[in-house]
Amino acid sequence: MRNIADGRDVGHIVSTPEQISAASTASTQPTTTAPGGGTGGSGGSGGGGSLVKPVRSETTTGVLFGIGAYGLWGLLPLYFFVLQPAGAIEIVANRVVWSLVFCALLITITRAWRVFGSAMKDRTIMGPLALAAALIAINWLTYTFGVTTGHAVETSLGYFINPLVSVLLGVFVLKEKLRPLQWAAVGIGFVAVGVLTFSYGQPPWIALLLAFSFGLYGFVKKRVGPRVDALTSLSVETVVLAPFAAITMVVLGATGMATLTTEGPAHFWLILASGIITAVPLLFFGASARRLPMTTIGLLQYFAPVLQFIVALTVFNEAMTTARWIGFCVVWLALILLTIDMLRTARKNSALRKKARLAEV
Repeated sequence: MRNIADGRDVGHIVSTPEQISAASTASTQPTTTAPGGGTGGSGGSGGGGSLVKPVRSETTTGVLFGIGAYGLWGLLPLYFFVLQPAGAIEIVANRVVWSLVFCALLITITRAWRVFGSAMKDRTIMGPLALAAALIAINWLTYTFGVTTGHAVETSLGYFINPLVSVLLGVFVLKEKLRPLQWAAVGIGFVAVGVLTFSYGQPPWIALLLAFSFGLYGFVKKRVGPRVDALTSLSVETVVLAPFAAITMVVLGATGMATLTTEGPAHFWLILASGIITAVPLLFFGASARRLPMTTIGLLQYFAPVLQFIVALTVFNEAMTTARWIGFCVVWLALILLTIDMLRTARKNSALRKKARLAEV
C-alpha cells in the first residue's frame, strides 16, 4: 500500500490509527470521498462537464480537510472524557459495533456491497486485514485506557514517536537503508525513551505499545492497501472484531458493568455516535490525501498529537515534570530531523522527476 508517505519508506507513515485505512483510498480510488460519504469526480471533472478546479483551490481544500481530520483525532480524548464512567473496554467494544453499523450504512449508500463481498471472499485480503484488526484493537484499547486513566500525555507521546518506530520497521523488516538524518533521529529517539523511562520510573509502556501496534498496523495495511479501498478495509476489520465486541457488550451488561443504558439518554446517544466519530475524520482524511502531496500530509500528521498533548495539559491537568519536558523536547528534536530529511528527499525527488520529464521532451 502506498501510505501517505513515500511508498518505499515506511518512515513517513502517518500517526493515527484511522489514517492508514484512509490512506489506501488516496492511492487506489479515482473519486473523492465527500464528508457525507458520497463520491465526486476527482479534480472536479464529472460525467456532465469538464470544469477543472484550480490547483491552489484544490490544495486549500485538501489542507482544510486535513486539518479537520487531524483536529478531530487530536480532540478525541475529550470525547472519551465525556463518556465517563464508561471504561476503555466498553468504549472500544461499542466503537467497533457502531462503526460496523455506520460502515454498513455507507456501503449501502455508495452501493459497494459487491466490492465488500469480494474482499470478504479473498483470502489474500482477509488474512492481512484480520491481523490488522487485531493490531488496531490493541491500539484502540491502549489509547482509550491511557486517556481514561490519566495518561493522555503519554498517549500523545506514542503518536509522536510513531514515525521513529516506522523507520525502525523499515530497517529491520524491509531491510531499508537509512539516510544520515534518519539515523540521527532514531538515535535521539532512543535517548528520549531513556530520559522518559527515568522520569516515569519505568519504560513509557502505553506510548511504546501505541507506537508499535500502529507501526505494525501500518506495515500490514501497506501490503494489502492497493487491493482494497478505505471503506471496505474498515468494514472488513470491524466485521472481524464485531463478534468479540458484541460478546464483550453482553458480558458487561450481564455483570452490571455496562453504562450504555444506565447513564441517561445523552450518554446512550454519545456512545452510539462512536461509529460516526470514527468514520467522519477518516473520510475527511481521504479527501485531503487525494489533494495534497505526501510531504504536506507528513507535516500535518503532527497536528493530532500536539492537540492531544495540549488537551492533556490544559483540560485534564496532567503533570509534566522537568524530566518529562526534557524527554518530550528530545522526541521533538528527533521529529524535526525526520521532517528536514523528508522535505529534502521530497525536493530531490521532485527535481529528478522534473529532469526526467524534460529529458523525454
